[in-house]
Amino acid sequence: MKLLIVESPSKAKTISKYLGGEYTVVASVGHIRDIPKSSKNAIDIPGGFVPHYEISKGKEKVVAQLQSLAKKADEILLATDPDREGEAIAWHVAEALGLKKAKRVAFHEITEKAIKEALKHPREIDQDLRKAQEARRVLDRLVGYGLSGLLWKKLRYGLGAGRVQSPALRLLVEKEEEIRAFIPEDFWVITAETKTKNKEIISLECLEKPKDQKTVDGILAKGNKEKWKVIDVKETQAKRSPKAPFTTSTLQQAASTILGFSPSKTMGVAQKLYEAGQITYMRTDSTNLGQEAIEEISKTITKLYGKEFLEVRVYKTKSKNAQEAHEAIRPTHSAKKDAGMNAEQKDLYGLIWRRTVASQMIDANILRTKITANTESESIPPFSANGSRLLIQGWLSADPKAREEDTELPKVSVGDTLTLIEIKEEAKQTEPPNRYSEAGLVKKLEELGIGRPSTYASIIKTNIDHGYVTKEGKALRPTDTGEVVINKFLKPHFADIISDTFTAEIEEELDDIAEGKREYAKTLEKFYTPFAKLLKAKDKIDKITNVGDAPKEMRCPICGGDMVIKLGKNGSFLSCAKFPECNGARMLDGRELEGPKMLDEKCPKCGGGLMERDGRFGKFIACSNYPKCKFIKSDPTEDAKKLTGVMCGKCKDGEMMERRGRFGLFYSCTNYPDCKHIIKTKPTGNICKLCGNLMMEGTKTIPERCSDKTCPNHNPHKLDEKGK
Repeated sequence: MKLLIVESPSKAKTISKYLGGEYTVVASVGHIRDIPKSSKNAIDIPGGFVPHYEISKGKEKVVAQLQSLAKKADEILLATDPDREGEAIAWHVAEALGLKKAKRVAFHEITEKAIKEALKHPREIDQDLRKAQEARRVLDRLVGYGLSGLLWKKLRYGLGAGRVQSPALRLLVEKEEEIRAFIPEDFWVITAETKTKNKEIISLECLEKPKDQKTVDGILAKGNKEKWKVIDVKETQAKRSPKAPFTTSTLQQAASTILGFSPSKTMGVAQKLYEAGQITYMRTDSTNLGQEAIEEISKTITKLYGKEFLEVRVYKTKSKNAQEAHEAIRPTHSAKKDAGMNAEQKDLYGLIWRRTVASQMIDANILRTKITANTESESIPPFSANGSRLLIQGWLSADPKAREEDTELPKVSVGDTLTLIEIKEEAKQTEPPNRYSEAGLVKKLEELGIGRPSTYASIIKTNIDHGYVTKEGKALRPTDTGEVVINKFLKPHFADIISDTFTAEIEEELDDIAEGKREYAKTLEKFYTPFAKLLKAKDKIDKITNVGDAPKEMRCPICGGDMVIKLGKNGSFLSCAKFPECNGARMLDGRELEGPKMLDEKCPKCGGGLMERDGRFGKFIACSNYPKCKFIKSDPTEDAKKLTGVMCGKCKDGEMMERRGRFGLFYSCTNYPDCKHIIKTKPTGNICKLCGNLMMEGTKTIPERCSDKTCPNHNPHKLDEKGK
């Protein structure tokens, strides 16, 4: 038996179709080993920054299956993705299976031709690429755990910081400060509606933007009083060249702007298209197209638009670290204009197809027209109107959505008179700079060399998941917590670590490891030695209890004293400066913040007092001795609505009821915490014939399944006809 191991089940399914029964194709389902999260000995720093790997939780069965198949195989090939991450997965699989001389194959597109060609040229695992990925993983662990641990001690438990997400957050915070510091200035826009002798309308705008009302009044008075004429007409032909085929970064930017996709969504959809064999590999810095691809694209252009629209182009990749052997993101078959299993995949594929085909076509030719007009005495600033007309469509034939709207102007000559219909003013103010959109931040990160295209999606997602950033429409806005982490902790104490230059230098050093130009251990030691000393020194800084003084007009609602800004688990709030002597608190907008309220009731469990608290899902009543006593008073009326009528499958005494936790709805026994029986979905009332546990609701294809994960009936589609 020949065994081919990939990382994705979808990829395995596609490849199996091309190889028939020649190979057994199985998936590792991503990484199978990782550095343990909690272990202090996860990385042997004195031993040369050697990570200790363990089988990832939940991957035990996958590894066991791979080991079983490997024992029966005559030949084993590792065909994971063609990048550092893929190289690392291949190495981990080889280590877990005990393969001494693992054979590796790589391809950038999942097509029959590419796969069969790759199988003819197996190679060894590229240890430099693998070490570069390992260095990134170890470095991120050392920085993340080091900074986060100190953040917990000095600012607030549960906060986090990282090597690349923190510099990205810093950019967002600095942009927010720039917006706050912006002082708007008044200006006026003056427009004149005119018509030619042929009654054609020309809308003109004053080329100057007056900054005071007196100047505006003067222009309006003279404009209304005097006759108007055309003083200049300019017609120029301009060429619009197509853009280069997509890289990971430009695809994320275009998908965000045009389709409204987040970078993480773009990469997820692109992954599905790649695994289905519709596009080439979606993690690339290169704008290069292979010769075979160019030939196929040329045939497509000739067939769809005509040979006169074809212009073979070579694009220079801007990234100095790009691997030119790789290709840009393109359709695997350019003749296929539409592809994808759902609307999102179809939209993204269409975007990639249009950009790829357009990149090999002739320029679009545009006629730009500018008409300048003034009063006869020319005593006011000139007014102008701009228009454009498409002369030759060129590449816009393939990518019409990139076409600018035509605004064709009437044909006029210098000296022609114009009749004024109306001249009017509009008062405006200069606006602050825009916040970064996801596309804008990706572009900035690439420009500064922070992270790499494959990490941009996770950088943004991590900052959002941590509660450091929120999305307002398309804009990314730092939260109070995000600003405090940057301005009160990272900038004052770790400015170099989160600087553009330092972060970019680290990325270049990781690239050098990948190319065999740097040693793994020496590179990490060069960074970690001063970093560890800095962490030790900063351990002596005072705990950051206050993050600023509140405005003087904000007084304590209890004692009337000064207030300070503090960071809570839900963001910033105002606290009395005399805390803990005074518990007065307010929201940032001045509203009084209510704390837990003691009630005249005793806890039936421990005899302590009960208090009303605020939770994620509203107010609730609990014991004041929490966490020693975890009693929570229930509302009988509300609880009755949540009962399922199904008796508990463990204690046989309580009833299963609907509850809500941090991960959503679940069902548990009414005798909690004495009985801790929990199931994920609503119980059906039936009992499993194999193990006797409760049955619960399943999916569309499996309406009912056992609530016990270890029972074969939990995944009944895997059972045979005899129920085994």
